[in-house]
Amino acid sequence: MSKVYKYKKIDAFTAGKSLGNPAACLYLSLGQELTEEEMLEVAKQHKGYVSEMVYCKKDPDTIHLTYYSSECEVDFCGHGTIACTYSLIKDTPDLLAQKEIQIQTNRKGNLVVYNRILEQDAVLITAPVPNYLGTELTKEKIAETLDTTVDAIDGELPVDLVDAGLRTLIVPMRDLANEVSLFPDRKKLETFCIENGIDIILIFSSEVAKTDHIAHTRVFAPKFGYLEDPATGSGNSAFGYYMLKYQLWDGGDCCLEQGGNDRVFNDIYLSSIDGAVLFGGSATVRTDGVYYV
Repeated sequence: MSKVYKYKKIDAFTAGKSLGNPAACLYLSLGQELTEEEMLEVAKQHKGYVSEMVYCKKDPDTIHLTYYSSECEVDFCGHGTIACTYSLIKDTPDLLAQKEIQIQTNRKGNLVVYNRILEQDAVLITAPVPNYLGTELTKEKIAETLDTTVDAIDGELPVDLVDAGLRTLIVPMRDLANEVSLFPDRKKLETFCIENGIDIILIFSSEVAKTDHIAHTRVFAPKFGYLEDPATGSGNSAFGYYMLKYQLWDGGDCCLEQGGNDRVFNDIYLSSIDGAVLFGGSATVRTDGVYYV
């Protein structure tokens, strides 16, 4: 006999008509359980629909989250956490009244969700402690790999490698037009990342489409089977630490826009507490119903 679970498909980091980054969320009631095999099977059924499944169980003391891709359990999923907790908090009056909410992840321990739904229509999460790795990669090599020119890369700001959950190569671009129109070859980019110990590449421009944003970013993730991530938690967290390091940001509340010229840009909120970067955003529920396992 099938078991029935509350189910939502939610896009994280949405802004207006932007599409965000999708995650599917299964909400388990008290007494409901899923085995590891069942969670993996449900995630496999979502291959090509969302990149990660989030399994959420709320008990009286905390919110438990477990994450699966179509291949295996994953340690942490930033956009999935934003999607799942935004919807849960917004729909639960006792949570909506709380400013800080403890969550427990299956592999990364306890985290804090900062509820800013009423003020900013957003939730934020503390990013991992950064590791500033540095890089000897030249702008010439990076330009060749990105299928652009050296002149398109900003000559005043440095390239850097920062790990705030993922090893992120951060590349400053000279202007917005060059940044949003860049479309590198996925296989060439994947080889470059593997050879240089890079998880993702974030390019950014200080020139923006919306004047209330402080930067425009794009994130390439060929190691994970696709060229570009539409909205990213870990990559923009690394970028937040980059901006703090090079005094491009004072750590106050701000907003980034992310995406190429073929889409409506998504919004990623950044803030900081005692030097720790927070990342977050809004979310939009696209599907709301039940799922049979």
